[in-house]
Amino acid sequence: MNIVIAPDSFKESLTAKEVCAAVQAGFEKVYSDATYIHLPIGDGGEGTVQSVVDATGGEFITMNVTGPLGYDVQAFYGLTGDGKTAIIEMAAASGLHLVPRGKRNPLVTTTFGTGELILDALNKGVERVVLGLGGSATNDGGAGMAQALGAKLVDSDGRELPHGGKALCKLHSIDVSNLDYRLTDVAIEAACDVTNPLTGSTGASAVFGPQKGATKVMVEELDECLAHYADVIQRDLGKSVDSVQGAGAAGGLGAGIFAFLDGELRSGIDLVLDVISFEDEIKGADLLITGEGRIDSQTIHGKAPVGVAKRAKALQPDLPVIAIAGSIGEGYEAVYDHGIDAVLSVVNGVVTLDEALESGASNVEKTAENIARVLKVKKNL
Repeated sequence: MNIVIAPDSFKESLTAKEVCAAVQAGFEKVYSDATYIHLPIGDGGEGTVQSVVDATGGEFITMNVTGPLGYDVQAFYGLTGDGKTAIIEMAAASGLHLVPRGKRNPLVTTTFGTGELILDALNKGVERVVLGLGGSATNDGGAGMAQALGAKLVDSDGRELPHGGKALCKLHSIDVSNLDYRLTDVAIEAACDVTNPLTGSTGASAVFGPQKGATKVMVEELDECLAHYADVIQRDLGKSVDSVQGAGAAGGLGAGIFAFLDGELRSGIDLVLDVISFEDEIKGADLLITGEGRIDSQTIHGKAPVGVAKRAKALQPDLPVIAIAGSIGEGYEAVYDHGIDAVLSVVNGVVTLDEALESGASNVEKTAENIARVLKVKKNL
């Protein structure tokens, strides 16, 4: 029997790779002679770099970059096993977790460090850059990223704009003549599962600004600055960023990727599955096990287990797909209409959250063994 194990991580408990190992350990107690294929995955958010590096036999690159507040932080990105694709979580360089709660201020935070990660990947000769856009501390529309890659954003006196979303109100002109020339030969794709526009009541500032430290007054100022930024981009680059779905992702970084890098904004899980050559890996599978920390009504909206199930069923409609989860929430049954055949929780009794997180590996292993035993009973009936 060929068993493919393709889970997302169980956040704060197990990486996707560790989930794969625990599932195999449980199954091997029943099917010791089966073939197991591990495909740890992510949906573009936290843990995606780890998953892709694990799935492709790649490597981590660690380096110091400019953090969201302008001082150095240690960040990372991943290279796939063939060295052709860089996987970058923008939060590694420009994330909210890098800013102490009392210092969170999207008027001044920057994506410059994200641009530095891209630049380093270009130096390593990659052919493709995949960016995850979750967890940002920024609201600068990707201006900092563009500056790190050679774009000039200046005020009316010809001075380079300082970091932060507030500075965009003083933007006079954009010059991309010195933008790194290698970008034209590299495919840029962003994992983006939100459709928010750049500005307005559902834009980057209004929806995501408050969680980054923005007051109501700051939200209004940031939104005005991004609107001005969009106008200058339209005039100088000939691109209408405010009409792009997902432009507001990561404080407007979606807009910056579209405007400066000619990047494509895509579903996170679909993008990751392409990177790891998912269809090639599951050919001939007899069973697919997927899962993540929680499965509920939101799982059908771009989450990893449903993305995996849909792609698998498109290739093999009769392939059984079983999902495991640390917890099962209200409305989880919706996943049954999206390619998943069964959902099981790995927690079998009343425990505290800390206890559940601590015993994640053993709980996954026991659940996998139980699934295998049920399958064997069915086979023998």
